[in-house]
This record gives sequence, structure tokens and C-alpha cells, in this order.
Amino acid sequence: MISRIRGVVEQFSENTLIVEVGGLSYEIYIPTAVMKNFYGKLTKHSQISLVTYHYYQTDQSKSIPILIGFSNNIEKEFFEKFITVSGVGPKAAVRALSMPISEIAQAIDTGDLAFLKSLPGIGEQRGKEIIAKLQGKMGKFGLMQGREPSSKEPASSAPDIREEVLEVLLQLQYKKEEGRQMIQKAFARKSDLSTVEAVLNEVYRQKKTG
Repeated sequence: MISRIRGVVEQFSENTLIVEVGGLSYEIYIPTAVMKNFYGKLTKHSQISLVTYHYYQTDQSKSIPILIGFSNNIEKEFFEKFITVSGVGPKAAVRALSMPISEIAQAIDTGDLAFLKSLPGIGEQRGKEIIAKLQGKMGKFGLMQGREPSSKEPASSAPDIREEVLEVLLQLQYKKEEGRQMIQKAFARKSDLSTVEAVLNEVYRQKKTG
């Protein structure tokens, strides 16, 4: 499976890129929420690096390989959670993710059905299913900030849970000292946190309440 693409932009449109890598050209679908990260920076012949989701779309008697691109692994992880909802396939998710991922995550967490219904292809019933499936699992994604994606590769995982949480916060574009303070406050409020997801959810809750 293709998990990352690094090459030269040949063409681009609202939701697709064609990237040339070693003489081969790959068509990559990009959700609008992700494409906005590249506004003002994307030009023909520019270099680009994308994390990719690779799957095969079955069309009658043949399987067609499809690539979907993201700025970083956090965006890809949100996408993978989003398509676990019944009836939301990869292509439908590309179309639906038209708003910043952090805003979609917050809408899911707060049960904001009106916001979810405003996403392309997401009606009332599908919005309810998204909330039922994903509510309470959005802490990490609700913390995403609208800054430029980092060009650095994620650091290797540290054995200490606080360091693992800090690593995620750094990927979400928080400064190291800011992240450490957020983690410290989370443990001060709830000392029995035992997983990365639990700590991130607590950080997200305290950020919402101020």
C-alpha cells in the first residue's frame, strides 16, 4: 500500500492533485479541508509531500486503486475514523470534509447536527449516525489548530505517556512549553488518566471550558 507520496505537482484542481514521482504520475484526491492548507503555496512544478490513504474501488468487474492525500497523519487518522460510520465511504468523506477538521470534530463532540447537515452529502440521518458513532472520540482532533502543517516527520514514540501526548500536541502545532502546561493541568484535574486518548480528551475538555 502507498502510505506517502513526495514529488512534483503537475496539475491541481479544487479536490485533486497530479503528482509526478520518478516518471510516474499519481492522481490524488484531496478533501477541501486539507487543500486549504496549501492555498497560496501550491504551484505547478512545486514540491509536495503527502500522507496518503490507499484503497481499491470496485467498479463492476474491476478494482481501481484510489489515493487520498493529507498534510499529516492526524488528518488521515480523523478521515479513517470518519469512514467507520455506516454509509460514509472514502469518496463521500473527501466530499464531506469541506470545513476545518477541528470544527467538524467539535460539532461531532457537541452533537451539533445542524453543522454536520451543512456538510456536502451529509443529511440528517447520516449526521445522527456520525454523532452516535464518534461522539466522545474527538478530543485529539478538536485540538487541531489552523496553522501551516509542519514539514517535520513525527518523532519516535516515547515510553512515558506524557511524552506521547506531548508528541501529538506538537504535531497539532502547539508549542512545547504550551503543550507541557496543558498536560500538567489535565493530570491536576484527573490524576488517573492512563491512555494517550484519555489525556487528550481531558486537554480538549479543559480547553473548551477555559
